[in-house]
Formats: sequence, structure tokens, C-alpha cells
Amino acid sequence: MIRRGRTRTILVADRLLTLAAAALLDWLVGEPPPAMHPVVWIGRFANGWIRHAPVRPPVVEFAFGLVAVTTTVGLTATIAATAARLVQRLPLACRLPVAALLLKPSFAHRELLRAAERVRLPLERGDLPAARTALSDLVSRDPSTLGASSIAAAAIQSLAENAADSVVAPWLAFIVGGLPGAYAYRAANTLDAMVGYRGRYEHLGKAAARLDDLVNLAPARITAAGFAATAGPIRGRNALAVARRDHGSTPSPNGGWPMAAMAGALGVRLEKVGHYSLGDGGRPPSADDIAAARRAVTKLVLGATVGCAVAGAGLLYRERFGGGT
Repeated sequence: MIRRGRTRTILVADRLLTLAAAALLDWLVGEPPPAMHPVVWIGRFANGWIRHAPVRPPVVEFAFGLVAVTTTVGLTATIAATAARLVQRLPLACRLPVAALLLKPSFAHRELLRAAERVRLPLERGDLPAARTALSDLVSRDPSTLGASSIAAAAIQSLAENAADSVVAPWLAFIVGGLPGAYAYRAANTLDAMVGYRGRYEHLGKAAARLDDLVNLAPARITAAGFAATAGPIRGRNALAVARRDHGSTPSPNGGWPMAAMAGALGVRLEKVGHYSLGDGGRPPSADDIAAARRAVTKLVLGATVGCAVAGAGLLYRERFGGGT
């Protein structure tokens, strides 16, 4: 029993340190080339079955989507589990960097910040056409008619929501389920982004959308709490108040939490015209607020990275040298 407890503690320490190393790798290097990116491979595999999906009736579309989502997520997790088993056979000195290298593509922090900066810079210069073009990398909505404050609002909303979807959620999935957990999450989230919306793929993508809702329940709320915790006492209280009040305004059961918390932390109103408004009473956002949102996401990720490194090292030291049981 004692031995089992020690093994579990070392496993947690190993995952925390791997996560910190992968985060550092993201800071320093960023994304791998598309030809070597596992998420790109997931997308290509999904595109294959999407092209062969039945058109009608809805029940057949739903059944096809359910089987396809289950297959895609299951196959992704199986491949990741095989890779994880191979990594465990490596010497200790090699295991951590290789595991970090494999984990890194499952999340994206640096690229998220860079995408937001590509919107901020032309917006600051007053170049709305360039800002709208850059915004297309962050959001799926049509930016062609958006004014300056709407462009800033859309960029900040995407930063906040993607901090949960693209960073916090895969990190939590890795801590709980290791490499298979992280990539199973990434597969589910990728499928939701591809087909999990109303319109053409409404029935085909319903299973993907519901799965994504489920796996993001905790990460969305943790991200909102993280924004509040790193915003300082006054702004943090406002972030929590706005998150509690406005999180239900969005169609997504999860996206409203980090976006509303960000609105409260910055003191701005984040509006998607004709759909929802978060942080009513706040001022319209500007390019400066995109910079502030980038700092908020950076503080959240940096704090989590340091926390993982310290906790992982502490657990490992206690078990190896402290006589822990």
C-alpha cells in the first residue's frame, strides 16, 4: 500500500515537471511545423470522415458523427498511450525532455499571444482592414464590418476563451490522464471547432459539441478563477462578480466564464453584437486592452508553470530524499 502511494506521488511529480518543461518549450520555440503537428494530423483524419458523412436524415448524421468522434478520440488516445509507454522505457535523463516534446503540441500559449498581437498592432495604428484580416486567425465570425472597439472585443474574447481551451484544459487533462488524456482532449476540441456548431454540421457535429462542453466544464471555471486571482484584489473581485453575473449570456455553457472574468478584470464591455454582452457598464475596449488581456493570459500561464515546477520538484524531492511514504 505504501509502495503504491509512493508510485502515485512520483507519477504526479513526473507529470507536473513534464508540464513545466513543455510550457518552457512553448515559450522558447512555439509550434512545430504543420507537417509535424499532431493536431494537424487529427484535423486531416477528421476531414476524411467529414467528406464521407451522410447528408440526411438527421438521426443518421448524428449516429455517424457519434461513431466518428468516438473513433477519432479513441484512436488519438491509443496512439498517445503507445508513445507514453515507449517514453517510460527511456533513461530518466531522457524521459522528461522527450515527454515534454511530445506533450507540447497539445497546447498553444505563445501562438495565441502572437495571434492577438497581430491584431493589436494594426489596430493601434488605425489600420482597420489589416486588423480585420489578422482577426480572422482568432475568430470564426465575419470581421469585415467590425469597428475598432468590436475588433478589440473579439480579440480579447478569443484570448480569454482560448486560454481555457488551448492551455488550461489540455494541461488539466495531462495531469489527470497523462499524454493520452491531453491528446484525447485535443482531439475532442479540434472536432468541436470543425463541426460542432449550428448550420451545415449541426446534427453531424452534435456529439463533438456535447463532448467538448463536458470536458471544458472544469477548465473554463478554473481559468476564470485564475484571471481573478492574477488581477489583484479590486479587479479580481470585479472579475469574479462579472463572471458570476454574465457567464450565462453566451450560447456556450463554458465560454462565458473566462470571457466574462476577463471583461471584469479589464473593466471593459465585451460585446458580440446581436448575440451577447459581457461586462455591461464597462468601457468599450481598445488596442491597449488587447495588450492588457495578453498580460493577463501570460500571468496565468506563467504562474501555473512555476507552480507545476515547484510542486513537482517538491514531491519528487520528498519521495526520493525525504523518506516520504
